[in-house]
Amino acid sequence: DLVELVRRAGADGTTVRAVGSCHSWSDVALGGGYVLRPKRHTGALELDHVRDGVDTARLLRIRAGTRIRELNELLDSRGLALANMGGYDGQTFAGVMSTATHGTGVAYGPLASFARSIDLVAAGGVVYRIEPEGGITDALAYSAAHPEHRIEQNDDVFAAVLVSMGLLGVLHSVTIEAVDAFRLLEKRVLRRWSEVRAEIADPGYLGGFDHYELYLSPYGDGDDNPCMVCTRTPTDEPQPPWWSKRARRSLSPEILALMPGIGRVLNVAAGLAPRAVPRMIRMTLGALADDEYVNKSYRVFNIGRANHVPAYSAEIGVPVDERGLHLDAIERIFAIAGRHARLGDVYQTSPLALRFVAPSDAPMAMMHGRRTMMIELIMLKRTQGGMELLADYEDALYELEGRPHWGQVNTLTPGRVRELYPGLDAWLQVHDWLNAGGVFDSAFSKRAGIRRVDRAGVQPATRRPWP
Repeated sequence: DLVELVRRAGADGTTVRAVGSCHSWSDVALGGGYVLRPKRHTGALELDHVRDGVDTARLLRIRAGTRIRELNELLDSRGLALANMGGYDGQTFAGVMSTATHGTGVAYGPLASFARSIDLVAAGGVVYRIEPEGGITDALAYSAAHPEHRIEQNDDVFAAVLVSMGLLGVLHSVTIEAVDAFRLLEKRVLRRWSEVRAEIADPGYLGGFDHYELYLSPYGDGDDNPCMVCTRTPTDEPQPPWWSKRARRSLSPEILALMPGIGRVLNVAAGLAPRAVPRMIRMTLGALADDEYVNKSYRVFNIGRANHVPAYSAEIGVPVDERGLHLDAIERIFAIAGRHARLGDVYQTSPLALRFVAPSDAPMAMMHGRRTMMIELIMLKRTQGGMELLADYEDALYELEGRPHWGQVNTLTPGRVRELYPGLDAWLQVHDWLNAGGVFDSAFSKRAGIRRVDRAGVQPATRRPWP
């Protein structure tokens, strides 16, 4: 069906865009041609043509439309788990992989780093299996069984396809590598930003944690900013009984998030009394604090009912190294938030979330080639002046090598993308091959300049195959 659809789009002179759970706040998934919703393209597939010597005990091949929550259930039934994940489980795996979505693991890259093999339909309806060199598939056996398909085991091609925003083809399935199932002990402790800032000024400090995340108010309460430190550590202890406080998070924010219309109530409160927003954020951080919570890993990674509060956000990654740009980024956010509050009673209506991610080999990942602190700038839906505030943050963080998340609010332009992504030309070389004719192009790829055009602005008519 995918092959037929891609060929039909090419013949019709239009495009194909596959969307996942429609979770992105940017225009990354929008398209004017055929739109593909993979709602029933879910579940596990059989591993095929695995070469001798490959340990398959922790490998799982899934259809691209499988959501993270469905993947967690599949893995748990096999005694396995994702080594890391983000705070929400409603996205498709293909969606989080293709946009370099990540978790909080200091030692882990984005979720794309778990992929070991990718099946996709490229321009012309050609089916490719793409893996790194020495991949898990026996290339000769695969080619003999599927002479109409092609297999590429090339590090550069695989890295390009890992994070491709749907511009290199329609993903059919992904084989991922999991780990043995495990439990996590989560602690949420309210602290002062000045103390935490001094600690994370040393990039080596973060190496002492498996998972480290910060929630921070951009507004000081006197001489400091309230901050909540969230750490998650693997534990061998048994699951606490249901009646234990340690078997669940603090109940007050969970109950509040369940209230019908809570987003509108918070927006009305912020609109009527904007200067009370800093106090609201401080109270939110206090309510989220929790001594200990123990559960299966994927339940601890998921931040819970807070995901259902109507909101939107931008997320920008800055490098973490001896230059201290990650600390400069927070100081700039403080200054911008303070200026907007002072001049127009415009406030950041949610805490900042700071997450630390290991480098990625994918040339279009926000964390390509560098250890990264991802700064999520969350706004309650209908926040007055919220989009303008996010735009100011984004402009300021560009000066600190900030790379906006593809799937969240951003104003990226071709010049910015070329400046921020040194691997763009290598990625475009793969793009010109798999997206010959532009069947996977979109308004987003044109806006961001992530498609190959000649100097006259015309798509090249001829494309050479990947060597």
